[in-house]
Amino acid sequence: MTTDKPLFSELESYKSLDFFARQVVEGFVTGLHKSPFHGFSVEFAEHRQYNRGESTRNIDWKLFARTDKLFVKRFEEETNLRCQLVVDQSSSMLFPLEGHGRLDRPNKLTFAVYASALLVELLSRQRDAFGLTLLSDGIDQQTECRSSSVHRRYVMQLLEALIHQPVDSHRQPRTTSIAESLHLTAERLHRRSLVVIFTDAFVRDEEREPLMDALRHLRHNKHEVLLFHTMDHRHEVSFEFDNRPTEFIDLETGRHLKVQPAEVAEHYREAAARQTSEIKRQAVQYRIDYQPVDVGKGFEPVMLPFLLKRSRHF
Repeated sequence: MTTDKPLFSELESYKSLDFFARQVVEGFVTGLHKSPFHGFSVEFAEHRQYNRGESTRNIDWKLFARTDKLFVKRFEEETNLRCQLVVDQSSSMLFPLEGHGRLDRPNKLTFAVYASALLVELLSRQRDAFGLTLLSDGIDQQTECRSSSVHRRYVMQLLEALIHQPVDSHRQPRTTSIAESLHLTAERLHRRSLVVIFTDAFVRDEEREPLMDALRHLRHNKHEVLLFHTMDHRHEVSFEFDNRPTEFIDLETGRHLKVQPAEVAEHYREAAARQTSEIKRQAVQYRIDYQPVDVGKGFEPVMLPFLLKRSRHF
């Protein structure tokens, strides 16, 4: 796939989330012969007319003998995917605050919203069912999986509302109980689904194992799980701050802490690296598709490679 300019360039000019998703997907799917999400099941569903130039592997030759026309077998993988998008909307996802609503250097929530909108558009074009779960210290909102245009508009409205909320450091903190929320999500999904999770996974050491147990719960229930681990690497991983007395504010609890960054940098980096490494290790162990996200790099460096990888994988 080639374009005259980056697919995600001049994103600020898009007037709505819906328009953004349509434009980006239109550019991406041009020239692709299959969706990046096909391959979910293999049961025969129906026939469709053969298009010149595509693979002849699935042509129904018996039907050709009867009708003298070429038809291709379509499978459930092409028509019946169910996808639940799960967005962590706790206050820590608002970091960095100045990136809220921007797409050149988005904050974590903005990245999650636009990535989710992109996936909704892809799924909608395939006539696949999708739902949305918003969570913080519990499940704040959860829709059913549907494929109608009315449902698509509703999900887009829910997503757009997330980035239109006023943001400042004095807003009411929203904490995270992501493990409990994911367990509830697993219990509410009664049919096998693709579960796409956007979270910074900011948990204390003693909360990491419950988080992984919740992810294992989803896998145990036969769901495919994609985990987008959203972080601002410059600050939250590398801890790059000017070496001067700095006041840090916990966006979830509102707690203030004044420190000299150089005095705690090494300890912080070790702890952050240890947590990320452990989450990635267990994700691989339990066959969870782990996608690290550096929101500081913007949208395109993450989403294009991911979509291209999925299209090749299936």
